[in-house]
Amino acid sequence: MSELALLGGKPVRQESFPAWPVHDERDVEAVSEVIRSGNWGGYPYPGPRTQAFLKKFAEIQGGGYGVAVVNGTVTMEVALRAANVGWGDEVIVPAYTFQATAAAPMAAGAIPVIVDIDPETYCIDPKAIEAAITPRTKAIIPVHLGAQMADMDAIMAIAEKHNLIVVEDCAHAHGAKWRGRGAGTIGHFGSFSLQSSKTVTSGEGGVLLCRTQELANRATSIIDCGRPHDPAEQEFTMGANYRMSELHCALATVALERFPDQAKEREAMAAYMDEALSEVPGVRLLKRDPRHTTRSFYCYIFKIDPTVFGFGHDVVCEALQAEGIPSWEGYEAMSHYELFQPKLSKLPVPTAFPERFDFEKLELPEAETACQSEAVWLGESVFRAGQKGVDDVVNALKKVYENREALKQRS
Repeated sequence: MSELALLGGKPVRQESFPAWPVHDERDVEAVSEVIRSGNWGGYPYPGPRTQAFLKKFAEIQGGGYGVAVVNGTVTMEVALRAANVGWGDEVIVPAYTFQATAAAPMAAGAIPVIVDIDPETYCIDPKAIEAAITPRTKAIIPVHLGAQMADMDAIMAIAEKHNLIVVEDCAHAHGAKWRGRGAGTIGHFGSFSLQSSKTVTSGEGGVLLCRTQELANRATSIIDCGRPHDPAEQEFTMGANYRMSELHCALATVALERFPDQAKEREAMAAYMDEALSEVPGVRLLKRDPRHTTRSFYCYIFKIDPTVFGFGHDVVCEALQAEGIPSWEGYEAMSHYELFQPKLSKLPVPTAFPERFDFEKLELPEAETACQSEAVWLGESVFRAGQKGVDDVVNALKKVYENREALKQRS
């Protein structure tokens, strides 16, 4: 049994995992073409590169009317505003997600109602959604998280029953499919991030897929300073400049050209990872729903059993990192997430609706378990390092398990 690197031994992996983002001369030429054109910005919207990018993006996701937006947080705010969700309305969000999912409703003047997750998938629990609905509820933002998708059958049934808007947070779900339908095309809106770490990236940017042309016209008006974008109605909105630039759309278009091959590579190696990890004591995979027909791998999450290892995921991640495996414990539960500070906002929502922001009274046992002891996150680069990359992860994890007693004494 070799000694852990954290305790002075040799790391399992000494080479770096593949860098991200991938780039080559195609990116340089795409940006150069925009520069030479003299049309760099987002106005008039949509420009020719923006139109080409949105067409290709919608094709990859399998539908929807696309709007290119400055980032993948504003997309959710704009979706809510386009659906007339605003002051005093409630929007149900999961406890286990990036802070943007809960911050976006507040930016629209609404109240984020935080609910627990399904422990099998770490996505929002439909039963928790149903229990949280009140007469003020107007929308749900399910998050497709870490190669998983939320139960869109159950969520859409709840939405139809209660006449609610569904905004799919697809920041992790480029290319993912549920029953063969693309993530972001099942609800009324699909919100995608193109931030620098995402599997389709232009450095920053976002895409909002809309179910109807009417919703897309309204969202486009909101992001284009309120200008009318419905030829029939010529309706103004209360808008702002949230447009994505032609430069960013040019980069994103090249990223989409690479994406199918990258997605196949990640899928193949993740399937190999599933099988290999199932043989490691104390490791449990998240449940794969057969309705989730195509996975997307921005992040890959598995669970460790602290009773088997003798310590929580924080120690496992520290040991894995020392072995050359980039890993992370994941998000904090939204009720005590340092990045989510609603009471520091100048918006009156927390003071007008204090019962929704008394987080000490929130009961989120499944999210708390994931955040405090179980979840281990791996980045997509692991799956672009070939079979050896996956083997290194699995061998490092086995090494942590085999040295658990020595690690317990250290910790």
